[in-house]
Amino acid sequence: MAVLDIKHKTITNHQHRTRRVLPASRPRRLRATPALRAVIRETELNVRDFIYPLFVRHGEGRSEIRSMPGVYQLSVEESVRESEAAMRSGVNAVILFGIPAQKDPIGSENFADDGIVQQAIRAIKKEIPEMVVVTDVCLCEYTDHGHCGILNTGTGGSQTRPNEHLPEGYVLNDETLDVLAKVAVSHAECGADIVAPSGMMDGMVAAIRSALNENGFENTPILSYAVKYASSFYGPFREAAEGAPKFGDRKSHQMDPANVREALREAALDVDEGADMLMVKPALAYLDVIRVVKDAFPELPMAAYNVSGEYSMIKAAAQNGWIDEAKATLETLTSIKRAGADVIITYHALDAAKWLAG
Repeated sequence: MAVLDIKHKTITNHQHRTRRVLPASRPRRLRATPALRAVIRETELNVRDFIYPLFVRHGEGRSEIRSMPGVYQLSVEESVRESEAAMRSGVNAVILFGIPAQKDPIGSENFADDGIVQQAIRAIKKEIPEMVVVTDVCLCEYTDHGHCGILNTGTGGSQTRPNEHLPEGYVLNDETLDVLAKVAVSHAECGADIVAPSGMMDGMVAAIRSALNENGFENTPILSYAVKYASSFYGPFREAAEGAPKFGDRKSHQMDPANVREALREAALDVDEGADMLMVKPALAYLDVIRVVKDAFPELPMAAYNVSGEYSMIKAAAQNGWIDEAKATLETLTSIKRAGADVIITYHALDAAKWLAG
């Protein structure tokens, strides 16, 4: 009995000790109910966070983009209708990408008075003056070679012959700046609220800021694609905008996905040149970059582009029944905002607005 008593006492003491080490701190207390979880939520996704991309083309009607279900190439009239739908859902900003009637070495329609984006800006601002219209400022959709600037071929630039010190087909930086400045002024003249240069040319913000100021648009903000990576997630966009390069790639001007210190340098240069907002593109594979850029420049609004490949992955998985589209989309967008984005450019904008309202 003595042995049994000892054993019994040992067991009792062990049980007593177990009761004493119960958790003193219980984070689950704050996750007990949906209402409580909502009260302490740290990151709140809001429909006002979204900018909705539109692809505008000549002609009539709309045509769905094969690799981006639910996204369309739109006529000018349809771009107005889509903007009205966005406004009704609470999304009060769109960004325009143009598909020209004709392409040439310098993308002339990009800065033409009757260019497709110029037509769309006027039409949207006429029907929905309160809509914030952002315009992409780049050459790739407008050039016959599909690159983001004037090429070293002896045509289109200020030179009469190619630069012998650079490879043929190399994107010429400074000659491209002149075109980007003309494009930005053209968009501002039509009523664009914000111009967004995306070509990753050195000095593009300074060139555009100077041109805008000289033409009386000193109050037009610049949203710079300050940190744009040479990403594999742009594939569906190139189909949508019909802007894939005819040869080579864009690694001479877009950033190496492995680099983050370079991102800080690029952002700092654009801030010094007068950028009003900064952007990181893409978003999901670069959440860490969004955070470090936001921490480095907290005084500027931070945008992130939830790009076409990121959109299409969710759409494809949802269509196969592998994920819940609404839940996955809202979780994705929340992660981008949690990383530091104040503004999210996303093709999910209208669906996300509906799900948030619901």
